[in-house]
Amino acid sequence: MEKNTAVEDQTATELNPFRCQGFVRNGFIYAANGERYPMHELPAFLRALLVTDGTVTKILEAYFWEPVTVETQSQTFISAQQAIPWIDLKPNDQVLERHACLCGADTGNQYAEAYSVIRTELIPSDFRQRLIDRVIGIGALIRDSGLESYREVLKVGLVTAASDQHNSASVFRTYRIIIDQVPVILITETFPLARYALKSL
Repeated sequence: MEKNTAVEDQTATELNPFRCQGFVRNGFIYAANGERYPMHELPAFLRALLVTDGTVTKILEAYFWEPVTVETQSQTFISAQQAIPWIDLKPNDQVLERHACLCGADTGNQYAEAYSVIRTELIPSDFRQRLIDRVIGIGALIRDSGLESYREVLKVGLVTAASDQHNSASVFRTYRIIIDQVPVILITETFPLARYALKSL
C-alpha cells in the first residue's frame, strides 16, 4: 500500500478541531514539514469542502455548474501492509485500494483527487459489486443505495508545492465513511489550490 495521508500518524485526529466543527477561531491547517496556513485565508468554498459531511461530487457540480465525473485511475485488491485503526484494519487484511479524479465533464478541469481504502467484505453484496464495477462514485453510490451511513472528518492539512509531485500546492482532508455503525471506507481527497483561486504558497 502506498504511503498516503490516509494512513499517516492517526494521533493527529486528536488535534483536529474540524472533526466536529466547521468553524474554529484562529484555526490552521498544517503541512508535513510543520508549515501552517490560516483557515480564514482559504477561499470560502474550499473551507466548506474540507469540513463538509456531504457528497463532494454533488457540491462541486452545484458550485462549478457542470456535471462532475469520477474517473478511476486505478483500483486493486491488496493485502494491507500496515494497520489502519481509523477503519479497524489489520496488517494482511484484504482491501480495495482506489485512486480517482473528479473532473468537470464539460471543461475537463480536475477539481480533486481521491484515494480510498475500502473494506469490501463489510459492504452489502449488491453495493459491493457496483463499487467494484466502478458504476458511479462512492458518495453517489452510498446515497443512491439508501444505506444508513455518515462521514466523519478525521484530518485536514496542507501539501506545499515543494512536496507535491505535481509541483502545486493543495489542501486535503481525510475522512471515514461509517455504514451501519461500522467504519468501512477511508478516503483522502486532495484539492489543488490554484483551481480554487488561491494565491500560490
